[in-house]
Amino acid sequence: MKSFNSEEEARAAGVYISKVKSFVKREGRLTNAQARAIENNWPSMGLSIERGMLNLDEVFGRKAPTVLEIGFGMGKSLVEMAAAAPENNFIGIEVHRPGVGACLADAEEAGVSNLRVFEHDAVEVLAQCIADESLSRLQLYFPDPWHKKRHHKRRIVQPDFVQNLRSKLAIGGTFHMATDWEPYAEHMMAVMTQADGFENTSDKGDHGYVERPEYRPITKFEVRGQKLGHGVWDIIFKRVS
Repeated sequence: MKSFNSEEEARAAGVYISKVKSFVKREGRLTNAQARAIENNWPSMGLSIERGMLNLDEVFGRKAPTVLEIGFGMGKSLVEMAAAAPENNFIGIEVHRPGVGACLADAEEAGVSNLRVFEHDAVEVLAQCIADESLSRLQLYFPDPWHKKRHHKRRIVQPDFVQNLRSKLAIGGTFHMATDWEPYAEHMMAVMTQADGFENTSDKGDHGYVERPEYRPITKFEVRGQKLGHGVWDIIFKRVS
């Protein structure tokens, strides 16, 4: 079978390449509150991949910088960011339904109107729904590090993924990653320093990490980890071409 140097090469040749998922879908059980939050808020805050390429000005009813977060978990920090920055639009992507429900419940309670969510695979959302150069910031906080070496191929931060999201960022837009697993931080840094079109924003050199920006809330999980002596690494690269 012919080998290809990239996914784009394979697509151009009409060959489908099976993708390795960076997540394991755990359905979980919706609480009554989460189910109610989805039912009440999905019409106004939910986005479906079937909608196709989004016109963000129409989605939010205004023109504003848009921040997209991949894998928002239970959504608490995402809602906090949206509430703290009403001048920005926020889009969250999460595959786990209880997390979507929890996020919508918190958003309803906080009264935010600048947040929309997908319940879908982020790679497909980026490809089918997010226009090129439409995002000011892309966030990836505490993704699954896939600790075992044989699972490293499942890590979401890979060269092809980075180039796919690069096109979605406006020039000057940033890709902000955070992890509490140092080997994964090193992996992210290695991928990003080799990625075309990006520049490290750290003042500590090409391979430098950054301090946690004020806009990224510190989570209870993070505080607990710090008390145990665990580190957290923030990495921010800017699209320059």
